[in-house]
Amino acid sequence: MTTPWPVELRATGGGQTLVVAFDTGERFEIAASKLRQRSPSAEGRGHGANAPQRPDAYAHVRIVSMTPIGRYAARIAFDDGHDTGLFTWALLLALGQETAQA
Repeated sequence: MTTPWPVELRATGGGQTLVVAFDTGERFEIAASKLRQRSPSAEGRGHGANAPQRPDAYAHVRIVSMTPIGRYAARIAFDDGHDTGLFTWALLLALGQETAQA
């Protein structure tokens, strides 16, 4: 099974939300704070001295830019300076589906 392909990827609400739509017809709005908290970077996984200990640590973070990486991911930069960790299409789909179920 192939991963659905994104047909829309944009920040809205002044960077507070990521809108991602896939060729399957699925469309999600994911809060920037959730993306930052779930970043696939080492820091986002709780490693390193800068890893936050509070779940609300990213409540006010915003997306400042997005850069495509090859044909499989995007690098999302946040206004707190974090820009490591690649958000694959599969990860964005999973986070979108998780958000829709909440």
